[in-house]
Amino acid sequence: MPNDMGSGKSAPFAISAGDPAGIGPEIIGKAWQRRNADNLHCFFVVGDAHSFAAHWHGPIAKIKNPHEAQDCFQKALPIMHIGDSGPVTPAIATTNGAQIAFRALETATSLARTGDASALITAPVSKKQLYDIGFAYPGQTEFITEKCDIVRDKAIMMLAGPGLRVVPITTHIALNDVAKMLTQDRVKNHIIASVNALKRSFGIDNPTIAIAGLNPHAGENGEMGHEEIELLIPCIDALNANGYTIIGPLSADTMFHAEARARYDVALCCYHDQALIPLKTLYFHEAVNITLGLPIIRTSPDHGTAFNIAGQNIARPDSMIAAIKMAAQIAMHRANFVQFTPDIMASE
Repeated sequence: MPNDMGSGKSAPFAISAGDPAGIGPEIIGKAWQRRNADNLHCFFVVGDAHSFAAHWHGPIAKIKNPHEAQDCFQKALPIMHIGDSGPVTPAIATTNGAQIAFRALETATSLARTGDASALITAPVSKKQLYDIGFAYPGQTEFITEKCDIVRDKAIMMLAGPGLRVVPITTHIALNDVAKMLTQDRVKNHIIASVNALKRSFGIDNPTIAIAGLNPHAGENGEMGHEEIELLIPCIDALNANGYTIIGPLSADTMFHAEARARYDVALCCYHDQALIPLKTLYFHEAVNITLGLPIIRTSPDHGTAFNIAGQNIARPDSMIAAIKMAAQIAMHRANFVQFTPDIMASE
């Protein structure tokens, strides 16, 4: 599938444009410019077509439905124009811009749900402006999860670079609250979701999962904490007894060098920074955020609106390009998974 761009063999990808004042329009436009060099699957944008002029000066083509994207993709960036956010000043977020960003997210999600788009890629939004217009979700992921009729705690965040995948078991909470959130059910849910994703979406038949300990030196046999002994090891032992392959808990300071990474397919980490620091250190410009557990494919660049550089033509499109390519890879693996093992198909 990734090599069939513009051929009509599969639906194009939908990219929600994000905040019009952020770097979303710039990195989307630059990604389109590299469509052939990076062999990108056909995609179209959902958002304010006029807002792109403030960031990027390439050709655009307004489309009314996703099917038109195939016809114009090689000549211009296809944009499904859903409304005018008014004058756009890079780096100056507005409530009008937030309204358009929300409508773009809502529309693009619906198109992915109906199959008119074969994947959803979300550009960065300004959460503050979204909250100001009444957006009642912590972020885009939670909104998408609800629209896909999935229970919120079943949608799992995976972040991936060329040589590392990580899954934080807890995400945007205070460090002081992490131990309280690490329940056996939560840990098992993240392990099982990760295994299912690696099989279905990454083509790994027998994945190996590495679990980072919560405490320094993975607790040092109880000398530096008991979460490993009382929580993580029982989970690991129970799942290994049922046919999983899980190693750990490992000391987080020794599990991310090249030789250690070669031993596993994904690292599950107890808290946000434990997962994201090694990933962003190694692959700051190529990291992709993937939502597991959804009936649709959803990826996004692993960065924000970057208002500090918006409108300066210096934003790098690498993470957006990586998100588009990751969506294509996942689509290919899912198609093969369904084709060859239909009886064991499972949602992440």
